[in-house]
Amino acid sequence: MGNPNQHILVHRPRDLSVKWAQRVVNRFVPDAKVFGVNVYSVDVGTSTRLRIEVQHNATELVPARWFIKTPSLAIKPRMITALPRFLHKEVSFYRSLSAGIPLKLPRILAAESRFGRGSTLVMSDLAEHDFRPGRAADALSFDQASRVVTHLAQLHGQYRNKSSLLHAHRWLNGFSHQVETHMGSLMAYPFMKRGLLQAGGLIAKKLHQPALNYAANRRTIKQLLNTDSKTLVHYDCHPGNIFWAGAEPGFLDWQLVRIGEGIGDVAYFMATAMEPELRRKHEKSLLDQYVEQLTNAGVTGLDEDNLFRRYRMHLVYPFEAMVVTLAIGGMMQYETNLELIRRAAAAVEDHDSFAMIKA
Repeated sequence: MGNPNQHILVHRPRDLSVKWAQRVVNRFVPDAKVFGVNVYSVDVGTSTRLRIEVQHNATELVPARWFIKTPSLAIKPRMITALPRFLHKEVSFYRSLSAGIPLKLPRILAAESRFGRGSTLVMSDLAEHDFRPGRAADALSFDQASRVVTHLAQLHGQYRNKSSLLHAHRWLNGFSHQVETHMGSLMAYPFMKRGLLQAGGLIAKKLHQPALNYAANRRTIKQLLNTDSKTLVHYDCHPGNIFWAGAEPGFLDWQLVRIGEGIGDVAYFMATAMEPELRRKHEKSLLDQYVEQLTNAGVTGLDEDNLFRRYRMHLVYPFEAMVVTLAIGGMMQYETNLELIRRAAAAVEDHDSFAMIKA
């Protein structure tokens, strides 16, 4: 991604200067000229997301509208995401692994992470290519869900049981992953307790104690949910991390990418992306489709009953993720967070997922 000596780290919107943009453009066209930079959108959540327009004379090779991710400017999300270095992990993904991914991804213009200095990811704005970004609260149709499940199966099928992947990319389940696991287990109970109270009637009372029991035993349960066949997983596959090129999905926000159980991605997606009634109606056919696509990708020996059982168990994670996100605050738009809690709670209740974990 260009001259590594031309650093592109930024920390605040005011850092997005003409001089900074010049360094990015010159990675593609050394003699190009940047005339101006206009920051027209700043969104602060788990990271700070900025949209800018860059006036330059190399538009045939470099887009004019850019999307930039930096560590969050909000104190609570920054504290949660800084130590496990989530954005650093996403930079590592795009720099060393994304070229082989069988999914549509955004175009990366520059990516840099320096220990103790921060991380910055610069990509072409989706609007530059007439792609439609998803919103976290989007309720997908059956056809859209079918296409996402197909693409997830292609990803999981390509990397299933490839132990060499983790040897070549130790950062996938390395320090960042270990810190995240430790922090998540440490904070799970108090945040689950707070989130359940804040969610009010969206979560049935009968789920409260099982959810707290899950949180108290989170470390053991997370190990249990990582004992079946492994593959490369996105691990945060909700509608806001999907974009659309016509009818086909693309995938954003790879901060939590890791080696894990592929069915966990499917459970997270179906619990957050579909209205409960639509999910109930098509759940089995979508899971059958997932199995079929894995088989087409060359995966053999699939036990469909076991896969469905693991699916039901993995539904506890999107439930936890959305309730804890609410408890932390500032990481997702409030009404959107409540909507995803409603969907995930319905999925957990439908499948008695906490009892599945206990069993």
